[in-house]
Amino acid sequence: MTGTVGTGAAGAVLTDLRDEGDELEALVAGLEAKAWALPTPAPNWTVAHQIAHLTWTDGQSLTAATDEAAFQREVEKAMAAPDRFVDEGAEEGATLAPGELLERWREGRSALLRTLADQPEGRRIPWYGPPMSVAGMATARLMETWAHGEDVADALGVRRARTVRLRHVARIGVRARDFAYAAHGLTPPAAPFRVELTGTDGEPWVYGPEDAAERVTGDAVEFCLLVTQRVHRDDTGLRAEGAEAGRWLDIAQAFAGPPGAGRASGSGSGPEPGSASEGESA
Repeated sequence: MTGTVGTGAAGAVLTDLRDEGDELEALVAGLEAKAWALPTPAPNWTVAHQIAHLTWTDGQSLTAATDEAAFQREVEKAMAAPDRFVDEGAEEGATLAPGELLERWREGRSALLRTLADQPEGRRIPWYGPPMSVAGMATARLMETWAHGEDVADALGVRRARTVRLRHVARIGVRARDFAYAAHGLTPPAAPFRVELTGTDGEPWVYGPEDAAERVTGDAVEFCLLVTQRVHRDDTGLRAEGAEAGRWLDIAQAFAGPPGAGRASGSGSGPEPGSASEGESA
């Protein structure tokens, strides 16, 4: 797929979401069937589980955007089995033949992109966390596509290029700060933090007021891996100034739902030495 998806700020994110999905599809499209059964860093999840989960979540996003009553029923199912509903969606899809799963994922991605591009300005889409704008939904989908793509790449022994699309992941990680606190039953700090990252383009990616007392600095790729819980904090060079900034790095998550177990120290998909690589409510 080429060209721009939609217009305005949402269109820019949708275009990057499309490109992120296309890049991951190119990684798995030519795999032999046995490669789909390779284990990934996520416990009990194979490559097929990872793609099946993205397929399922794209489907949930499409339902949320097109049928709020039906999506509310999905939320009720999730509340009844909070520790199982995500795994069940992945397990069901992983039983499909690789070619069928790939086609379902491709069709679901295309349908979601078209639907989000057609949404009216100002639309808020319900989700498992706070309702999201169209740009917020697209950002969350890009974040998850990238994060699960990291798991797939790890399983295949592939080092993917670190693109400027990670700016969206960094942004949602910063904006989800208060959600991460709440997910752990903690009261978020009243004062904003300053986050200064070295971006994949070599430029500074900066968030929050310059005079903030609490600060996080470091590499943007490591920050994105941390907030998607693809690396342990100890395996990054991220630095925190202030007790609350330090606490945040221990609990950060950019996705909706309960806190994940995270990765053990030494087991994450951290960037190569010297490399620069669903609770959002925008």
